[in-house]
Amino acid sequence: MTVITNIEDLRVIAKRRVPKMFYDYVDSGSWTESTYRANESEFQKIKLIQKVARNMEGRTLKREMLGDMMSMPVCIAPTGLVGMVHPDGEILAARAASNFGIRYTLSTMSIASLEDIKREVNQPFWFQLYVMRDREFMLSLIERAKAAGCDALVITLDLQMIGQRHIDLKNGLAVPPKPTIRNWINLLTKQRWCWNMLKTKRRQFGNIVGYVKDIDDPSSLAAWTSQQFDPTLNWADIEWIKNAWGGKIILKGILDAEDAKHARDAGADAIVVSNHGGRQLDGALSSIEVLPSIVEALRGSNTEVFLDSGIRSGQDVLKAIALGAKGTMIGRSYLYGLGAYGEKGVTKALEIIANELDLSMAFCGLTDINQVDEKILVPSTIPNPFKMN
Repeated sequence: MTVITNIEDLRVIAKRRVPKMFYDYVDSGSWTESTYRANESEFQKIKLIQKVARNMEGRTLKREMLGDMMSMPVCIAPTGLVGMVHPDGEILAARAASNFGIRYTLSTMSIASLEDIKREVNQPFWFQLYVMRDREFMLSLIERAKAAGCDALVITLDLQMIGQRHIDLKNGLAVPPKPTIRNWINLLTKQRWCWNMLKTKRRQFGNIVGYVKDIDDPSSLAAWTSQQFDPTLNWADIEWIKNAWGGKIILKGILDAEDAKHARDAGADAIVVSNHGGRQLDGALSSIEVLPSIVEALRGSNTEVFLDSGIRSGQDVLKAIALGAKGTMIGRSYLYGLGAYGEKGVTKALEIIANELDLSMAFCGLTDINQVDEKILVPSTIPNPFKMN
């Protein structure tokens, strides 16, 4: 692992080690994937200003997010099927995040359950909740998240319906994998993954199976899941969830300044500027492009602004912070590390991002991440596709 120098190195190894349907699930977007690609490419257009002859000793990346001090302004985003990228993947990633001093977010659609993370990691983490038709099940998830020690609830707003991801349909994505000839042939080439999967009992959606009636096989689970995402989701539902939760809430999936104001008015402690990693509305702007307009819309409020979608380096984190984000969340970057080397791979991904963030900040003439603002960016390269008041 000493020769691994960037997230791309981890991606290449993960592609070799993770079964094709689950690697493709991570490394793909909806429809033409234009937004998926823009999430990365738009970061590259933003340029930094180098400063020299400044004392660069005593640098720190520590920053508060929702009142908790993080070792750097990065948290792990909620992602589904993590335990299929690497067996027991949620537990390994949560442990790596906790040891690194940042928050891990468990997805509703995880393989390991809330109780698994509590039992195996026993450190504070965040829980991501989908708004489902079955409100009683949602309430049970909220109560289980409280019992597991979660200190913030992340409510995903941009999955009222599922965007079409061509490659998942062609692969016949399923949990556990469908026993087709093509899938079996591919699994035979992933012996490390298969061996680790044989050693774990976690092969289904741990937050659902055993907690919902009449779900006892993959087909019934798939049918229930496809019917549960609620297309009637509206801002009144957020108030209902906030009252049931009683703690800090983060609203994820904001791409519009007006929606950001609605989120603030709904009582969000933080929002996540996110296009779901380019996996929902293809043709939408990248998250970093819309960030400035959303930061401006929430200026003066107590609602913190986080950003995800497209972060592959510490420089990406630095640029997001410079444009006004309080913090960031990473998905694919840590999943590549997980798929490559398990817990050690997640730690390696975090180390890479922290090192790039630290060095880039220093080259820009600063020693404290809390000093970073737009002054480190070349003005003509700052995105501002539209500005809504």
